[in-house]
Amino acid sequence: MLSATNARPSAADVQRGYLDHASYGVSVFTPGRIGDAARLADKIRADPDLYRRAVSDCLPRVKAATADLRAIYLALRGLLPDRPLPHIYVVIGAGNSGGTAGPGAQVIGLEVLCRENPSPAGFRTALRRFFAHETVHTFQQNISVIEASPLLGEALVEGAADFIAALVTGEIPEPERARWALPREKILWAQFVKDMPASLPTARDDPPAEAVEAVNRWLHNYGSAPPGWPGEVGYWVGMRIWTAYYANASDKHRAIADMLTWHDPELILRKSGYRPAIPE
Repeated sequence: MLSATNARPSAADVQRGYLDHASYGVSVFTPGRIGDAARLADKIRADPDLYRRAVSDCLPRVKAATADLRAIYLALRGLLPDRPLPHIYVVIGAGNSGGTAGPGAQVIGLEVLCRENPSPAGFRTALRRFFAHETVHTFQQNISVIEASPLLGEALVEGAADFIAALVTGEIPEPERARWALPREKILWAQFVKDMPASLPTARDDPPAEAVEAVNRWLHNYGSAPPGWPGEVGYWVGMRIWTAYYANASDKHRAIADMLTWHDPELILRKSGYRPAIPE
């Protein structure tokens, strides 16, 4: 479809050449990401070079990462032998998401990973993290009652995925974000604590703007983080809480299982004993 239209497709081209015959992975990626054929066509026409590069340069790098995927899946199988490993789909999206998960599947947004990681080495590192992180999300489908504390709950979901990804890859997710956040941890936590109750109305329909802002300060802010902040700092906060939880747990296997299924975010925080680090 890209080559036939010189990367300038119409909505009809996208619908007929891509969405009508798309995989299950595309169906997972469509709501809230691709949207519809018209939206995707607009995105491709706005940056045709990105989409060409994604297919010509980055798609072969995905195929070359088979050995990395096998190693990560072997590590996940050893850590969580009773969890079925998901299928992986690599799709073209609307430039707004590097990946997500659905039942039995992880889905990777190729053009975003390609744009954000132009070098082969950077792309490989990002792909390894996505292989691990999004797989963990497929294991978390039964988490409930996030609405009891929306900001904390979602940070715990994402932080658990990053924590387990770090275990199986041996690599810190988003190391530049971690380097930025650690010396600011006490200040960040003070703001997070303020934003937790402020986020409660987001569990209802039509929440007030200030509640949405409290969540978006930490999450859902790809390309729109607060000035001077890296994106998605809530992932890092959640990972710090789980790091404390894991360190304090006498049964490490049980702690890992708790990261996949839990029902009370406030209880997880209390049991973690998390305290922000004080810079030296």
